[in-house]
Amino acid sequence: MLRRLLQTERMEDTPITVRRYTEFAEMKADEYRYWQSRPAHERLDAVEEMIKTAYALKGWEMEPDVPRLQRPFVRLPRPWR
Repeated sequence: MLRRLLQTERMEDTPITVRRYTEFAEMKADEYRYWQSRPAHERLDAVEEMIKTAYALKGWEMEPDVPRLQRPFVRLPRPWR
């Protein structure tokens, strides 16, 4: 299952950058800067991909009716607008 998921998601033409770090904190800071530079929709897509991969690793199927992030039911007025 996981092998099939990885084969379908692989992008052959994507360039790969390899960096070496001497400290863990330096690596985490670079990772944080990278994700902060990405737009919100791309970060959410990455979260969805990680969730699907975690489900595949456990052998679970994602059901289409599982509750997802929802919009608020009530809009609050913002006086600063």
